[in-house]
Amino acid sequence: MAQSKIEKIASIEEEIRQLKERQKLLKQQHNLQERKDRTKRLCKRMGLFESMLPGTIPLTDEQFQIFLEQTVATEQSRRILDGLTAQNAAAANPQGVQAAAQGNTAPATNPVIREPQNGEDEDRDEGAAQG
Repeated sequence: MAQSKIEKIASIEEEIRQLKERQKLLKQQHNLQERKDRTKRLCKRMGLFESMLPGTIPLTDEQFQIFLEQTVATEQSRRILDGLTAQNAAAANPQGVQAAAQGNTAPATNPVIREPQNGEDEDRDEGAAQG
């Protein structure tokens, strides 16, 4: 009788070991798929970007970063992105959007958007907000 309990324990321990190994393998496969999806997304989006703005191709990485900071990372771009993000959220969770529209939940974390006033320079405001 004691031997059968010892065998049962050993069998359960072996099953636990196998399940842990399977979990590790599944996590590795999941991480690999996430990396592949990200690489595909980056290549597709940058290809689209370069096809629309071929003048950015010869830029150095630093020049390209400056270009993005001065054109894409503006208040107008943030408003557009916020609108598109809200559309995605509405499509993914119509009930949550209805509750947010009724004021029952706080909106997603978004930066405070401040319009330049009295002739303030938007570029100067962007630099201050980033630094």
